[in-house]
Amino acid sequence: MSKVIQDIHTAFEHLENGMTVLAGGFGLCGIPEHAIEAIRTKGTKGLTVVSNNCGVDDFGLGRLLEKKQIDKMVSSYVGENKTFEQQLINGELAVTLTPQGTLAEKLRAGGAGIPAFYTKTGVGTLIAEGKESREFDGETYIMERAITGDFGIVKAQKADTFGNLVFEKTARNFNPLCAMAAKTTVVEVEEIVELGEIDPDDVHLSGVYVDYIYLGKHFEKRIEKRTVKEVQHG
Repeated sequence: MSKVIQDIHTAFEHLENGMTVLAGGFGLCGIPEHAIEAIRTKGTKGLTVVSNNCGVDDFGLGRLLEKKQIDKMVSSYVGENKTFEQQLINGELAVTLTPQGTLAEKLRAGGAGIPAFYTKTGVGTLIAEGKESREFDGETYIMERAITGDFGIVKAQKADTFGNLVFEKTARNFNPLCAMAAKTTVVEVEEIVELGEIDPDDVHLSGVYVDYIYLGKHFEKRIEKRTVKEVQHG
């Protein structure tokens, strides 16, 4: 069964105002550029977006902030986006800051059907306020709820027509977790091959988690911070 679509916008026909979107990527590495633009074009409002961060002002998820399509962000890092900062200060954007490892585990648990788990991360801080705590072996842990979403938007390097995925190095980051924890997963890729052409040992994520596959025509792959050093020769 082929899950390949020719127009990525068709994957978001049932994306509605107020839904939760899980967005893969880390900084600008491995972000679903085409899916973000499709959501921006559709104009869906009131979204809750779960992602490690929120892109930069004019790229990545920052494109959705620009049109005020996001009402709430669940993130671990938000330091590179002035639009984000201003909307938070103005009370236009709600933010739930979550430790990065906890955010990853919330998504993993959601994808695995585990409703909650205990962690030491955040004990004794603002993160723990209002959360159930328990002692295990003399140590205090707080309970964290899993995260699931209506849509997952993911970037992979390669897919077969069933949706078995291969990610390029660090672009694996949050992408598999977002795919697993979403009801509907939209994947954009750089290469599509026939079912059976990817060695099973090379599959990073099973196609059972994937609903739509889109072959991207161009990926900007912008570098968030370009750090170079002049080398003196001779």
